[in-house]
Parts: sequence; structure tokens; C-alpha cells
Amino acid sequence: MQMNLTGHHVDITPSLREYVDTKMERLERHYDHINGMHVILTVEKLDHKAEAKVNVVGKPLFADAKEGDMYAAIDRLVDKLDRQVKKHKEKARDHRAAAVDKADRLPPTPDELGPS
Repeated sequence: MQMNLTGHHVDITPSLREYVDTKMERLERHYDHINGMHVILTVEKLDHKAEAKVNVVGKPLFADAKEGDMYAAIDRLVDKLDRQVKKHKEKARDHRAAAVDKADRLPPTPDELGPS
């Protein structure tokens, strides 16, 4: 998965990059079809903000979080994204299951009935 990490008014240290990488791995464990993501970390006065756009099959997902600590903002961001990814995965699975159920409920074709 391709991940871009950008910092506005904050230096992206190797430890911060590693922390974001390990947290975002949780999303990959729950859903394999993540094409890429862009994470932006921002500091404005006393607020630390983390936002991310995750490209999944179907539509992009977006979340942001503000906290007093950057690591807490990242944790909250990942929690929000994780909920969205799980919901997206469930919707995709439900639509496929509904299509299969609908096909099972169709009346049999004359070929399936056999000779009359």
C-alpha cells in the first residue's frame, strides 16, 4: 500500500513516521483492497490535528482528529478510519450476498425443470 505522510508546521521524525505506519497496518489487516492513503499531520497553536484520505475500491474514505497530543490524534484518527473501513467492507459483502440470494430465489428455467 502506498502511503504519503505530510507535515504542516511539524517535522516528521522517524519515530512519528514509524508510529503512523504501525497504526495504519491495522486498516490493512481489516481490508485488503486499500489502494493508497495520504496522511497530513498539522500543528496549530496547542491543537495537534491528524487527517487522512484512504483510497479503497468504490470510494475514498476521509477522517480527521484533533487532540492535545499528536500521538493521541493519530490513535483517534485510526479508530475513525477503522470503523469506516469495516462499514465499507460490510456494505460490499452485503450487496454481493443479496445478489446471490436473489439468484437463488428466481424461478427455475425450463431447462432446469427437465422434460415435461
